[in-house]
Amino acid sequence: MSATPMTSGTPPGAPVPFTPYQRFATGLLTLLQFAVILDFMIMSPLGAMIMPAMSMSAQQFGMVVSAYAFSAGLSGLLTAGFADRYDRKRLLLFFYGGFLLGTLWCGLAPSYEMLLAARVVTGLFGGVIGSIVMAITADLFPPAQRGRVMGLLQGGFAASQVLGLPFGLYLASRWSWHAPFLALVGMGLVAGLFIAFGMKPVNAHLTAGRSDGVARHLRHVLSKPLHWMAFAVTALLTTGGFMLMPFASAFSVHNVGISLDHLPAVYLVTGLSSLVVSPFIGRMSDRWGALPVFYVGCVVTVVMVLVYTHLGTSPLWLLIGVNLVMFVGIFSRLIPWQALVSGIPAPEQRGAFSAINSALQQLAGGVASLVAGHLVTLGANGEVQNFPRVGYVVITTTLTAAVLIRIVARQKREVH
Repeated sequence: MSATPMTSGTPPGAPVPFTPYQRFATGLLTLLQFAVILDFMIMSPLGAMIMPAMSMSAQQFGMVVSAYAFSAGLSGLLTAGFADRYDRKRLLLFFYGGFLLGTLWCGLAPSYEMLLAARVVTGLFGGVIGSIVMAITADLFPPAQRGRVMGLLQGGFAASQVLGLPFGLYLASRWSWHAPFLALVGMGLVAGLFIAFGMKPVNAHLTAGRSDGVARHLRHVLSKPLHWMAFAVTALLTTGGFMLMPFASAFSVHNVGISLDHLPAVYLVTGLSSLVVSPFIGRMSDRWGALPVFYVGCVVTVVMVLVYTHLGTSPLWLLIGVNLVMFVGIFSRLIPWQALVSGIPAPEQRGAFSAINSALQQLAGGVASLVAGHLVTLGANGEVQNFPRVGYVVITTTLTAAVLIRIVARQKREVH
């Protein structure tokens, strides 16, 4: 099947319009991104309720949070070999069903051990959904449309921060910490019905045929230097966000001097702005090309990370402004890269490539958080010391990715 729209009558240089089905698919995939990201993010703010409720230590809660990321990374590697052997819609339904069961288990877990096991199961299924979404996006949308789609998918991340987290915390405070997970299952069941009855089969990649087994197919994907170069860029870009996020709240309160009451405003404004900015970045990536937008994002990221990590006592409006522009830079790197990387593998290798790419992204994020924890220390008053070190690492990874992406783009043109 082909979902590529007819382009006759479209002025040269103008964005290729979406078909009605493509608009439906984009909305559905964005909803899936929202659900999966919210399930991952909701654990940290619920910690203040979960730890006393289960007599859980900080170390145990840290294990619960990290269990999802590491199991998701492992799952991506384990599923890569057969990710291209099935209709992607059926594969999505299978893993999405497991994700909902794991989330339901989280909502019903009565003890630390059960919650830990539930998070492992949820990560094993939920960690693969993002790679399947990326593979479906590349199958349904031609390169001229992928920037806009990736921008909308990134909007799912912003929506989970702006809408999902406050609503989840409201449910938890009104009933219990179990409520957000149960509500997520209810919402997820509706999305599952749309997938089952509204999404068309995504099986065009199967027409290429494949006689090799799982192991051989995986070797073919891993044998291409271009693929490894792309994996490296993904890991480098992931490093930045995961190094800054764990200490952002403590830095804002204890170093910048923002009160806890005003802290939600920082995330609210950043999230709302991301909802608007992400689709715009996607459109610009389609119109101007992925590389120019990516390099603008790198410049903005380097400058604003340098400013952000050196902030001292500052007014709220300045922190919000710096935070906002910094995230514009980060998204301006990520969205065009996702549009570019989705077109690197051949269709019959796209599922395996996306699964490995997603797994390495999860693992790189976990490693980045651990490295950041060794770079900074907490002072007697809670201030984050040596935070500029984290900024220097983020700047270095950004500049390295900027060099590698040009090589990736050139080799991609030669291959295709």
